[in-house]
Amino acid sequence: MRRTAGIAIPALFFAAAAVAAPTPVKVEVLQTKLDHPWSLAFLPDNHGMLITLRGGQLRHWQAGKGLSDPITGVPRVWANGQGGLLDVVLAPDFAQSRRVWLSYAEVGQDGKAGTAVGYGRLSDDLSRLEAFQVVFRQQPKLSTGNHFGGRMVFDGKGYLYIALGENNQRPTAQQLDKLQGKLVRLTEQGKIPEDNPFVGRQDARPEIWSYGIRNPQGMAMNPWSDALWLNEHGPRGGDEINIPEKGKNYGWPLATWGINYSGLPIPEAKGEKVAGTEQPIFYWKKSPAVSGMAFYNANVFPAWKNRLFIGALKDEDVIVMSVNGNTVSEEGRILQDRKQRIRDVRVGPDGYLYVLTDESEGELLKVSPAQ
Repeated sequence: MRRTAGIAIPALFFAAAAVAAPTPVKVEVLQTKLDHPWSLAFLPDNHGMLITLRGGQLRHWQAGKGLSDPITGVPRVWANGQGGLLDVVLAPDFAQSRRVWLSYAEVGQDGKAGTAVGYGRLSDDLSRLEAFQVVFRQQPKLSTGNHFGGRMVFDGKGYLYIALGENNQRPTAQQLDKLQGKLVRLTEQGKIPEDNPFVGRQDARPEIWSYGIRNPQGMAMNPWSDALWLNEHGPRGGDEINIPEKGKNYGWPLATWGINYSGLPIPEAKGEKVAGTEQPIFYWKKSPAVSGMAFYNANVFPAWKNRLFIGALKDEDVIVMSVNGNTVSEEGRILQDRKQRIRDVRVGPDGYLYVLTDESEGELLKVSPAQ
């Protein structure tokens, strides 16, 4: 390859308007000129990482070698608005199967799009995805360019979770016969588990795990509770962190801490707290436009232990949160001086924080405490 250099939910918490900056950080720019990078996944044995670019390219980056040519065999994506090539994750058995999973926006015959998910085998020379097959499609396809979601997480128990936006069609998040505004649970092979909450119901999609979600942008397994955490964009205000449980309704658009971009209430909203819906464990009154998230459970930097890092697109920084059980509080912000939209945040196998900036000339950053 040619290269160029049943969870107890605590009382609700929300963010104050101003937060002091935490310990200063050291930032190393590893790669520049990435066209709107969206996600990254670390390859084993110090072989670098895979990076998705929203326009449709999957690239390999490795220290000392730089950025590869586009990996071939990637499915055709619908790169419009917020749509394109989205998340990339390695299968739990990657060492044997070399299976790489991708989520992306896919267009339908009527010109509207939805989120699709599939996998292919990464060739030994890292140059191509072989025999890519689609195992999941968001139905119906309703997006004209907004709210695809697309984050994927394997839970270590044999299941894959896929977070799906409501395509900017608010009522669909409450409609169980549609896959908009839902968290989906599949097996590691892309099949529907028999114990999903709506299996057997004629009026509901069997893939659904939980619902009432607006536009999920970050998702990760909490290493201390072994529970899945998810963040999502509110409208004008009301970005949230949730711990999605089986069959539960997370409110959108009936319950929200935000208002419409016009300044008027959300038409379907019945209040901030609505019977039959779950409250977030944390929300922001003023939306930072949350993105990728990562728990810090490494021993390399003790000052970061029990922290949760969340990217912010609108606020152009990384939010640092302290975690105590299912209670979180905002501790400060880092990278705000760089004034770059943050798309993804991951903790590397070396214990450093890796960040992607969502720009036409986006960057891959390596971050550590300054001391």
